[in-house]
Amino acid sequence: MDKQLSMDAAAVADATDAQAVVRKATWKDFIHLAKPGILFSNIITAFGGYWVAWGNSGETFDLTLMIFAMLGTLLVMASGCVLNNYLDRDLDTKMTRTRKRALPTGVVDPRVVFWYGIALGAAGLSVLCLLVNPLSALLGVVGLLVYVFIYTAWLKRTSPLSTTIGAISGSMPPVIGYCAVTGQLDMGAWILFGILFFWQPPHFWALGMRRKEEYRAAGFPLLPVVHGNEVTKMHMIRFLVMLVPVSLLLYAYGYVGEIYLVAAIALGLAWTFIGLAGFKTTDDDNWAKKMFVFSINYLPILFIVMIIDTIRV
Repeated sequence: MDKQLSMDAAAVADATDAQAVVRKATWKDFIHLAKPGILFSNIITAFGGYWVAWGNSGETFDLTLMIFAMLGTLLVMASGCVLNNYLDRDLDTKMTRTRKRALPTGVVDPRVVFWYGIALGAAGLSVLCLLVNPLSALLGVVGLLVYVFIYTAWLKRTSPLSTTIGAISGSMPPVIGYCAVTGQLDMGAWILFGILFFWQPPHFWALGMRRKEEYRAAGFPLLPVVHGNEVTKMHMIRFLVMLVPVSLLLYAYGYVGEIYLVAAIALGLAWTFIGLAGFKTTDDDNWAKKMFVFSINYLPILFIVMIIDTIRV
């Protein structure tokens, strides 16, 4: 009886998988290929960068420029996410959280996904170059190339350094937003880059610790997979210790006020203390979950406060 039930369950599972393969692609599949969660969080940082630059420029607010800057940034980021899905389609079949996506299951043709990503990138870079400024477009090119070729196609499959190097591309959205106003890479742009750069590794390594066995099975040499949890915790603390002072530089250079200063100190220290608690925990999975959840909330809160507290000079 048990054997028959197991066979029936397997048959149902096979039938479900078969249905997933033969169903037609929908517009929702193409939205999910662009990873809307990532786009949402990054567009907040892009807008934050734009707002900080405008708030310190003394210029009249240019709604049209802001819309084009956000649109171009969004399209470039979407292109990177789509091409990331395209390149990772073989490895995604080996991970529980990704193997039922439209591309690994065959719902969407890989060739369609490839050209979809190329079209998004071309559109986004055209908007930035023609309707914003060449520097913003150049930053978009750098972010896209690092994310697609250096991170996804190369380091993600070969080195634990992938997360750190890949953080370069993830740091571009607020810099693009900022440079859309200023047209130059000044101290404000570099500070925004630093905040995003030091935020990303602890955020992603927390997820990596929780999904370590999935990444191992898929063949991703993520830091927790290669060097274990304790080494990963040490690296996370190093980035958090650098994140706190870098985030305070916006106040030190006069871009924001005291409200941001208090929020940045509170958020940074709270995240650091949670990180330090990891060395005493007996439940790495639960600790990593807390770290990941806090990281998700840290970035939008910091940038929302940044927007509210921007100083006009």
